[in-house]
Amino acid sequence: MVLGWLRPDFRVVTGVRIVGEEWSRASNGPLGPAENVMSKKPNPITILMADDDEDDRRLTQEALEEGRLANPIRFVKDGEELMDYLKRTGPFAPPAEVPRPGLILLDLNMPRKDGWSVLQEVRKDPELRQIPVVVLTTSKADEDVFRSYDLGVNSYIVKPVTFEALVDTLQTLEKYWFEIVELPGGKE
Repeated sequence: MVLGWLRPDFRVVTGVRIVGEEWSRASNGPLGPAENVMSKKPNPITILMADDDEDDRRLTQEALEEGRLANPIRFVKDGEELMDYLKRTGPFAPPAEVPRPGLILLDLNMPRKDGWSVLQEVRKDPELRQIPVVVLTTSKADEDVFRSYDLGVNSYIVKPVTFEALVDTLQTLEKYWFEIVELPGGKE
């Protein structure tokens, strides 16, 4: 069923999402003839993944390609590299080469600095705290889930076992984070 709304000038407008003055479908509305907000491609928001397992990073890249996901992804190997990337220090110093991520995929068990330490730092930093963080880990332990949410994680996902499930998970993540929710605009 398609919902319909009447605009003040009594034109019938159909769709399911209204953002400000943008109507989902309008004959001569602000978006132009018959443009549908719901069919727009997601913005190319950068995903930053922190995972020490090279195979997991490679499989994630392949799953993004297989699922034809539009978002670019950057990889770091541990929590210290992640913080260097976010703060644009060390090897990530030239800001033009380091896009601000719109989403962080965070493994918990990494060398040098683990995911919980990173999560604490990100949530305490006024420049970084608005970036959504999704834990993507092998741990199913309740204490890991509770601790992650206590530290401010936005979502907790146990890594899928099969490649097909990983593709599906990443497609769902993309749809949710880049098409459904409104993310705060970031500074480059």
